Amino acid sequence: MERDKALVVFSGGQDSTTCLFWALEHFKEVHTVTFTYGQKHSLETEIARKIADKAGTDFHLIDITGIATVGRNSLTDSSIEMDQEKPDGTFPNTFVPGRNLFFLSIAAVYAREIGVYDLVTGVSQTDFSGYPDCRDSFIRSLNVTLNLAMDAQFVIHTPLMWTDKAGTWELADRLGVFDLVRNETLTCYNGIPGAGCGHCPACRLRNEGLKKYLEGRNDKREY
Repeated sequence: MERDKALVVFSGGQDSTTCLFWALEHFKEVHTVTFTYGQKHSLETEIARKIADKAGTDFHLIDITGIATVGRNSLTDSSIEMDQEKPDGTFPNTFVPGRNLFFLSIAAVYAREIGVYDLVTGVSQTDFSGYPDCRDSFIRSLNVTLNLAMDAQFVIHTPLMWTDKAGTWELADRLGVFDLVRNETLTCYNGIPGAGCGHCPACRLRNEGLKKYLEGRNDKREY
C-alpha cells in the first residue's frame, strides 16, 4: 500500500491549519474533512473552507450535530458561561465529550472510502486544557481500534503532540504560512478570527505562544 495520501481533520484553527501545511509537505495528495458538531460559530467552517481552497486541497464537510444533544458544554450551549480557567479536579466546560473520538472515527470511515489510510490531527498533549482526547495514549489506542474495526492499516499522525504553542508558531513559520495562520485562522472560542477576543482560554494560549515565539525569534536575530 502506498502511503502518499493523507486526510487532515481540519477546523480552520491554528493547529489544524499548521497540520494541513505539514501534510502538504509530507504527502503527495492531501484531503481535508471538517465537522459541524453544533458549535456556536458557523464562521469556523467557512474559514476552514477558504483555507482549504488556498492550500489547493479538497474540502469535505460532515454534519455530526447529534453529539451536541448528548453532552453539555459551553462550545455548543450558549446558556453555559464559559470557564476561563481549568477547574480543580475536573475538565473545563469547553471540553466536548467524545469530540476527537467521533472526529477521527468518522474521518477514518471517510478516508477508507477515498483510499486514504493516513490521518492527520492537530491534538497536543503539551499545550492543552486537560482534555483526555488530546493525549498520546488516547490516539495510540484509537489507532489500534480503528485498524481492528475496519481491518485496515491506518496511521494517525500528530505533528504537534509534543509541541507547545510557541513551537507550533515556529513550525508555521518554517512552512511559510506564519502570516496566514496569524491573520486568517479561527481559534477563538468566541468566534473572532485572527488574534481573537484575547481573553478566552484558546486565545490566551495562542497569544502567549506567539509572544514566546516572537521573543525567541528576535533574540536569535540579535546574534
